[in-house]
Amino acid sequence: MSRSAASRANKRGEPPPSPEPLPAPAIDSHTHLDIVLDGFRPDGGPTSTDADVDAEIAAAAAVGVPRLVQVGVDVPSSQWSAALAQRHPNVLAAVALHPNEAGEGKATAEALAEIDRLAALPRVRAVGETGLDRYRTGPDGWAAQEESFRAHIRIAKRHGIALVIHDRDAHEEILRVLEDEGAPERTVFHCFSGDAAFAKACVQRGYVLSFAGTLTFGNAGYLREAAALTPLDQLLVETDSPFLTPVPLRGRPNASRLVPHTVRALADVTGVDLVRLCDALTANAERVFGRWEADAPRR
Repeated sequence: MSRSAASRANKRGEPPPSPEPLPAPAIDSHTHLDIVLDGFRPDGGPTSTDADVDAEIAAAAAVGVPRLVQVGVDVPSSQWSAALAQRHPNVLAAVALHPNEAGEGKATAEALAEIDRLAALPRVRAVGETGLDRYRTGPDGWAAQEESFRAHIRIAKRHGIALVIHDRDAHEEILRVLEDEGAPERTVFHCFSGDAAFAKACVQRGYVLSFAGTLTFGNAGYLREAAALTPLDQLLVETDSPFLTPVPLRGRPNASRLVPHTVRALADVTGVDLVRLCDALTANAERVFGRWEADAPRR
């Protein structure tokens, strides 16, 4: 999905109310604050002010989600993500060219060089979201997607940071490329979308599975089965906001402050006490992305 299409998708419905706060802090491991706040102007600049961004982060902190990972999908949003992480102590950044951007021919040498440059910055802790998308990109773009995915894997390994994977209708192809290239030490399947068998294959390889609001959807029993068998130390939670708003708010714009809905659903699915789950999700995020404190090292 392009930035313009994503911004249009964000305009559907009124923002929902915040949920009851969590009893212990958890981390939103994947959000797009730039799209939550209406994206970018035609000249590439953000439409939101620093005050708008700070208010959104504060609203999440008020319900027990004090820290988040802001994710880029192209060069401008990756630059914005890196700058926000540098400015705001509650934010770390991930940078990449989204696979659908790559499928449109936008993973140029110059664009990949800029992602490589950004990946070296101290508050950038992951390369992503990158991967393969066989749903929105047709066969003509698959080779370009795979080439871009391989380049992103190499960037993540070169800088010793995590890899955040977008996988849509491409489970086996993703595993094939990871095996060919050698997966980074910390590899995350963002918005995990596979069934129990695929979850087992990922868990056996040491990958981390991040569950989004889709876990709460009525037709997502297969995701709940996958989450139930994932070891506690290989779980993350995310919003992918403004997308994938959890039940009972589906159809309205998502935001980091809505993470508690998904965390509570994950506690029900796994049978893990809510406080213990929050503690584990925080520890897992810090293991994958490093500490959020301004003076903390990348690892």
